[in-house]
Amino acid sequence: MAAQDVLGQTARLASSSALLQVLFRVVTFALNAFTLRYLSRELIGVVNVRLTLLYSTVVFLAREAFRRACLSGSAKRNWTKTINLLWLTVPLGVFWSLILGLVWLHLLEVPDPSVVPHYQAGVVAFGLSAIIELLGEPFWVLAQAHLFVRLKVIAESLSVVSKCILTVTLVIIYPHWGLYIFSLAQLLYVSVLVMCYVIYFVMFLGSPEATKKSFPVARVKALLPSWVEDETFVNWKEARLTWSFFKQSFLKQILTEGERYVMTFLNVLNFGDQGVYDIVNNLGSLVARFIFLPIEESFYVFFAKVLERGKTVKDQKQDDVAMAANVLELLLKLVLLIGLTITVFGYAYSQLALDIYGGSMLSSGTGPDLLRCYSLYVLFLAVNGVTECFTFALMCKEEVDRYNFVMLALSFIFLCISYFLTHWYGSVGFILANCFNMGIRIAHSTHYIYHYFRESTHRPLTGLLPSPALLLLYIISAVVTACSEVLFCCDKGWMARLIHISTGALCLAATLVAMFCTETKLIHFVRSQ
Repeated sequence: MAAQDVLGQTARLASSSALLQVLFRVVTFALNAFTLRYLSRELIGVVNVRLTLLYSTVVFLAREAFRRACLSGSAKRNWTKTINLLWLTVPLGVFWSLILGLVWLHLLEVPDPSVVPHYQAGVVAFGLSAIIELLGEPFWVLAQAHLFVRLKVIAESLSVVSKCILTVTLVIIYPHWGLYIFSLAQLLYVSVLVMCYVIYFVMFLGSPEATKKSFPVARVKALLPSWVEDETFVNWKEARLTWSFFKQSFLKQILTEGERYVMTFLNVLNFGDQGVYDIVNNLGSLVARFIFLPIEESFYVFFAKVLERGKTVKDQKQDDVAMAANVLELLLKLVLLIGLTITVFGYAYSQLALDIYGGSMLSSGTGPDLLRCYSLYVLFLAVNGVTECFTFALMCKEEVDRYNFVMLALSFIFLCISYFLTHWYGSVGFILANCFNMGIRIAHSTHYIYHYFRESTHRPLTGLLPSPALLLLYIISAVVTACSEVLFCCDKGWMARLIHISTGALCLAATLVAMFCTETKLIHFVRSQ
């Protein structure tokens, strides 16, 4: 597949994933706003922090390394060996579910049964849901490697909608069921997700469309583990790369979910405060999840396909290098401008957003300060996602192993900083620690990118430099909206709120006009791809 075709399909995958994430977040926020009126903060805290952490940890440790290794390089490979390797995620998931399930049941603080009933059943259900989801991993990787955009959109949309319908129904009819509600909804979610992929490939394989595309897998039976005579069971190069990524994924999970591990294992916040923190955290991470994450996942595939892992820039095809450098520069510029916009306008509108969404329960106390800090953290997330996306797509095995040592030290420092900052500043300390963590990771990735392109004429890191005129307009907007918040928000009535919102809208419009005038290359890239 030509590099230009890969770019086009990758851009469509990223945009479709972004729209999908919008749906997920909108539904989640509506669900949270709804359940807040029926269920306790403590129950929401246990579900959204502790049980979700169990599920995400099992899934991440069992499959993340396999995904990165098996999506590297060309889609033309010995798919029998790759599929065999991917099925190893299932026993690995069973292992992690059993180990972590015992920890969650016997070593962590158990919630009060009168406030959060059926905790043990919840732990079992969320651990089981992780194993069920891993059963679909070979199907997911095969679809992702061949850029099956529509399949991903339909599968994840149906699973999320099914989960939400069941949750709302049970909350209204049986609110006293407690964690049974979310356990059943989680099991339904992963079951629908896996079945969508299975049904699609059962219908697709052997069809005229598959034959026309020269799809590398001809029969459904080929998607199951199988021995090949006189050959190894797996591709050992992929297996060794998986092991390197596995060591790294363990550390990355600690860094990604660090605040939840600190909350879960060190009890720095009670379950009610954890519930409020998670709601604010979800609101703050809206853009990060529905824009930055799809871009990172999709363009990781692009860079891994266009450039060869472990080769220097001189040993690559120069046309592909030029395209990759141009795409990286424009991606950096895109996420930087989105991040700056969120940081500037998020500061002045955090309290208003929380007041509209959750009332005084969220807009009073540390909620607004937490969301303001998260607005700054979004900027770090934006840059880190793209720089690490490129770095991980190009690192050879030895470089990945060296980076693991960096991640090990960073994980320890991050956990220590999180613990102390939380004691000093409460839940805001988690966000400050995350900013430090992302800053170090950005420094490492940009250093790698600089050295990678040093022997070429390409300088993609210039994407991190916005035009001076646009930067000045951001500063003016920040000052104007901050003054507007002091004068008109948020206890002076709805008319004052509307004035505050109008002020922000005018500043945002001026910023967007300046963006269209100064960043013409970026605008053309977004429109064309």
